[in-house]
Amino acid sequence: MSSKRYKKLPVETKKLPSALIEKIIPELKKNCTTKFDESIDLSLQINNKQKKNEINLRTFVNLPSGSGKKITVAVVCEDSKAQLAKDSGADIVGSDEFLEKIKAGELNFEKLICTPSMMIKLSKLGKVLGPKGLMPNPKLGTVTDDLKKAISDAKLGQVEIKNDKDGNIGLSLGKKSFSDDKVVKNFTAVLEVLEREKGNQTVKGDLIKSAFLTSTMGVSYKLKLPKNI
Repeated sequence: MSSKRYKKLPVETKKLPSALIEKIIPELKKNCTTKFDESIDLSLQINNKQKKNEINLRTFVNLPSGSGKKITVAVVCEDSKAQLAKDSGADIVGSDEFLEKIKAGELNFEKLICTPSMMIKLSKLGKVLGPKGLMPNPKLGTVTDDLKKAISDAKLGQVEIKNDKDGNIGLSLGKKSFSDDKVVKNFTAVLEVLEREKGNQTVKGDLIKSAFLTSTMGVSYKLKLPKNI
Protein backbone atom coordinates (compact mmCIF):
# COMPACT_ATOMS: atom_id res chain seq x y z
CA MET A 1 0.00 0.00 0.00
CA SER A 2 1.37 3.41 -0.93
CA SER A 3 1.96 5.90 1.87
CA LYS A 4 0.15 9.24 1.99
CA ARG A 5 3.49 10.98 1.46
CA TYR A 6 4.22 8.97 -1.67
CA LYS A 7 0.78 9.67 -3.10
CA LYS A 8 1.53 13.38 -2.89
CA LEU A 9 4.64 13.07 -5.03
CA PRO A 10 4.33 14.13 -8.68
CA VAL A 11 3.96 11.29 -11.15
CA GLU A 12 5.45 10.78 -14.58
CA THR A 13 8.23 13.33 -14.04
CA LYS A 14 10.16 11.60 -16.80
CA LYS A 15 7.61 13.09 -19.24
CA LEU A 16 8.38 16.62 -18.07
CA PRO A 17 10.73 18.67 -20.24
CA SER A 18 14.26 19.09 -18.95
CA ALA A 19 14.97 22.29 -17.06
CA LEU A 20 17.94 24.14 -15.61
CA ILE A 21 18.89 23.19 -12.07
CA GLU A 22 17.89 26.62 -10.72
CA LYS A 23 14.28 25.87 -11.69
CA ILE A 24 14.26 22.24 -10.54
CA ILE A 25 15.67 22.67 -7.02
CA PRO A 26 12.59 24.49 -5.59
CA GLU A 27 10.27 21.84 -7.05
CA LEU A 28 12.43 19.03 -5.73
CA LYS A 29 12.51 20.55 -2.24
CA LYS A 30 8.71 20.83 -2.16
CA ASN A 31 8.60 17.04 -2.38
CA CYS A 32 11.10 16.46 0.44
CA THR A 33 8.42 15.76 3.04
CA THR A 34 10.23 13.27 5.25
CA LYS A 35 11.32 14.24 8.76
CA PHE A 36 15.05 13.90 8.03
CA ASP A 37 17.30 16.17 5.98
CA GLU A 38 17.17 14.43 2.59
CA SER A 39 20.18 14.40 0.27
CA ILE A 40 19.99 16.10 -3.09
CA ASP A 41 21.62 13.70 -5.51
CA LEU A 42 22.93 14.02 -9.05
CA SER A 43 22.81 11.10 -11.47
CA LEU A 44 24.73 11.30 -14.73
CA GLN A 45 25.23 8.98 -17.66
CA ILE A 46 28.31 9.55 -19.76
CA ASN A 47 29.14 8.45 -23.27
CA ASN A 48 31.83 5.99 -22.13
CA LYS A 49 31.49 3.51 -24.98
CA GLN A 50 33.64 4.96 -27.75
CA LYS A 51 34.51 3.18 -30.99
CA LYS A 52 38.22 2.95 -30.29
CA ASN A 53 38.30 3.07 -26.52
CA GLU A 54 36.25 2.93 -23.35
CA ILE A 55 36.26 5.89 -20.99
CA ASN A 56 36.62 5.21 -17.28
CA LEU A 57 36.64 8.37 -15.22
CA ARG A 58 38.17 8.45 -11.77
CA THR A 59 38.76 11.89 -10.39
CA PHE A 60 37.46 14.09 -7.60
CA VAL A 61 35.70 17.39 -7.01
CA ASN A 62 36.02 19.72 -4.05
CA LEU A 63 32.45 20.82 -3.40
CA PRO A 64 32.60 24.55 -2.52
CA SER A 65 29.46 24.29 -0.37
CA GLY A 66 30.50 21.03 1.27
CA SER A 67 28.57 17.76 1.16
CA GLY A 68 26.49 18.20 4.29
CA LYS A 69 27.80 14.89 5.60
CA LYS A 70 30.08 14.28 8.54
CA ILE A 71 33.06 12.40 7.12
CA THR A 72 35.21 10.16 9.33
CA VAL A 73 38.77 10.55 8.05
CA ALA A 74 41.49 8.01 8.84
CA VAL A 75 45.20 8.51 8.21
CA VAL A 76 47.97 5.94 7.87
CA CYS A 77 51.30 7.64 8.47
CA GLU A 78 54.64 7.44 10.22
CA ASP A 79 54.59 7.96 13.97
CA SER A 80 56.47 11.24 13.49
CA LYS A 81 53.51 12.67 11.55
CA ALA A 82 50.74 11.32 13.75
CA GLN A 83 50.35 14.47 15.85
CA LEU A 84 50.18 16.65 12.75
CA ALA A 85 47.40 14.45 11.36
CA LYS A 86 45.46 14.67 14.65
CA ASP A 87 45.92 18.44 14.85
CA SER A 88 44.70 18.73 11.25
CA GLY A 89 41.40 17.05 12.14
CA ALA A 90 41.89 13.36 11.38
CA ASP A 91 39.52 11.15 13.37
CA ILE A 92 41.71 8.03 13.32
CA VAL A 93 45.49 8.01 13.02
CA GLY A 94 47.87 5.07 13.11
CA SER A 95 50.65 3.09 11.50
CA ASP A 96 51.41 -0.63 11.79
CA GLU A 97 48.85 -1.40 14.51
CA PHE A 98 46.17 0.44 12.55
CA LEU A 99 47.08 -1.56 9.44
CA GLU A 100 46.42 -4.76 11.38
CA LYS A 101 42.97 -3.48 12.34
CA ILE A 102 42.21 -2.68 8.70
CA LYS A 103 43.40 -6.16 7.72
CA ALA A 104 40.94 -7.59 10.27
CA GLY A 105 38.11 -5.67 8.61
CA GLU A 106 37.78 -2.68 10.94
CA LEU A 107 36.74 -0.08 8.39
CA ASN A 108 35.04 2.50 10.59
CA PHE A 109 35.86 5.45 8.32
CA GLU A 110 34.66 6.97 5.03
CA LYS A 111 37.96 8.36 3.77
CA LEU A 112 41.47 6.95 4.09
CA ILE A 113 44.61 9.03 3.55
CA CYS A 114 48.13 7.61 3.45
CA THR A 115 51.64 9.01 3.24
CA PRO A 116 53.76 7.76 0.30
CA SER A 117 56.24 5.93 2.54
CA MET A 118 53.43 3.93 4.21
CA MET A 119 51.70 3.12 0.93
CA ILE A 120 53.95 0.10 0.34
CA LYS A 121 52.50 -1.58 3.42
CA LEU A 122 48.95 -0.38 2.83
CA SER A 123 48.92 -1.60 -0.79
CA LYS A 124 49.00 -5.18 0.52
CA LEU A 125 45.47 -4.63 1.85
CA GLY A 126 43.97 -3.98 -1.58
CA LYS A 127 41.57 -6.92 -1.28
CA VAL A 128 40.10 -5.38 1.86
CA LEU A 129 40.01 -1.72 0.84
CA GLY A 130 39.51 -2.00 -2.93
CA PRO A 131 35.96 -3.41 -2.98
CA LYS A 132 34.88 -0.67 -0.54
CA GLY A 133 36.42 2.09 -2.64
CA LEU A 134 38.66 3.08 0.26
CA MET A 135 42.13 2.50 -1.20
CA PRO A 136 44.07 5.80 -1.29
CA ASN A 137 45.12 7.01 -4.73
CA PRO A 138 47.66 9.70 -5.72
CA LYS A 139 45.30 10.91 -8.47
CA LEU A 140 42.64 11.55 -5.83
CA GLY A 141 45.03 13.40 -3.56
CA THR A 142 44.80 10.75 -0.84
CA VAL A 143 48.40 9.54 -1.11
CA THR A 144 50.36 12.58 0.00
CA ASP A 145 52.76 14.09 2.50
CA ASP A 146 50.56 17.18 2.69
CA LEU A 147 48.29 15.68 5.32
CA LYS A 148 46.84 19.00 6.44
CA LYS A 149 45.44 19.80 2.98
CA ALA A 150 44.23 16.26 2.29
CA ILE A 151 42.38 16.06 5.61
CA SER A 152 40.88 19.53 5.13
CA ASP A 153 39.67 18.66 1.60
CA ALA A 154 38.10 15.41 2.84
CA LYS A 155 36.32 17.15 5.70
CA LEU A 156 35.07 20.05 3.58
CA GLY A 157 33.48 17.90 0.91
CA GLN A 158 35.87 16.24 -1.50
CA VAL A 159 33.85 13.71 -3.50
CA GLU A 160 35.06 11.06 -5.91
CA ILE A 161 33.68 11.02 -9.45
CA LYS A 162 33.74 7.53 -10.92
CA ASN A 163 31.62 5.86 -13.57
CA ASP A 164 30.50 2.23 -13.62
CA LYS A 165 30.73 -0.04 -16.67
CA ASP A 166 27.49 1.38 -18.04
CA GLY A 167 28.66 4.97 -17.76
CA ASN A 168 26.61 5.88 -14.69
CA ILE A 169 27.88 8.40 -12.12
CA GLY A 170 26.12 9.22 -8.87
CA LEU A 171 27.03 11.76 -6.19
CA SER A 172 25.42 14.03 -3.64
CA LEU A 173 25.23 17.79 -4.15
CA GLY A 174 24.20 18.50 -0.57
CA LYS A 175 21.10 18.45 1.60
CA LYS A 176 17.57 19.82 1.49
CA SER A 177 18.64 22.32 4.16
CA PHE A 178 21.21 23.82 1.77
CA SER A 179 20.25 27.08 0.11
CA ASP A 180 19.52 26.76 -3.61
CA ASP A 181 22.66 28.76 -4.35
CA LYS A 182 24.85 26.30 -2.42
CA VAL A 183 23.49 23.36 -4.42
CA VAL A 184 24.03 25.23 -7.69
CA LYS A 185 27.64 26.02 -6.74
CA ASN A 186 28.33 22.34 -6.07
CA PHE A 187 26.69 21.36 -9.36
CA THR A 188 28.77 23.91 -11.25
CA ALA A 189 31.96 22.57 -9.64
CA VAL A 190 31.08 19.04 -10.82
CA LEU A 191 30.49 20.24 -14.39
CA GLU A 192 33.81 22.11 -14.41
CA VAL A 193 35.66 18.94 -13.40
CA LEU A 194 33.87 16.87 -16.05
CA GLU A 195 34.58 19.47 -18.72
CA ARG A 196 38.27 19.33 -17.80
CA GLU A 197 38.21 15.53 -17.87
CA LYS A 198 36.60 15.57 -21.30
CA GLY A 199 39.58 17.54 -22.56
CA ASN A 200 41.88 14.82 -21.22
CA GLN A 201 39.94 12.02 -22.92
CA THR A 202 39.36 11.05 -26.55
CA VAL A 203 35.64 11.71 -26.68
CA LYS A 204 33.58 11.83 -29.85
CA GLY A 205 30.55 14.06 -29.27
CA ASP A 206 29.29 15.06 -25.84
CA LEU A 207 30.62 13.37 -22.72
CA ILE A 208 27.39 13.70 -20.71
CA LYS A 209 24.41 11.91 -22.26
CA SER A 210 21.85 12.65 -19.54
CA ALA A 211 21.56 14.23 -16.10
CA PHE A 212 18.91 13.84 -13.38
CA LEU A 213 18.36 15.41 -9.98
CA THR A 214 16.56 13.64 -7.16
CA SER A 215 16.23 13.59 -3.38
CA THR A 216 16.67 10.58 -1.09
CA MET A 217 12.97 9.69 -1.05
CA GLY A 218 11.80 11.73 -4.01
CA VAL A 219 11.41 11.41 -7.75
CA SER A 220 13.85 12.28 -10.52
CA TYR A 221 13.83 15.44 -12.58
CA LYS A 222 15.67 15.67 -15.88
CA LEU A 223 18.32 18.38 -15.93
CA LYS A 224 19.12 20.67 -18.81
CA LEU A 225 22.82 21.44 -18.77
CA PRO A 226 23.86 25.10 -19.14
CA LYS A 227 26.12 24.00 -21.99
CA ASN A 228 27.08 20.80 -23.76
CA ILE A 229 29.94 18.91 -22.15
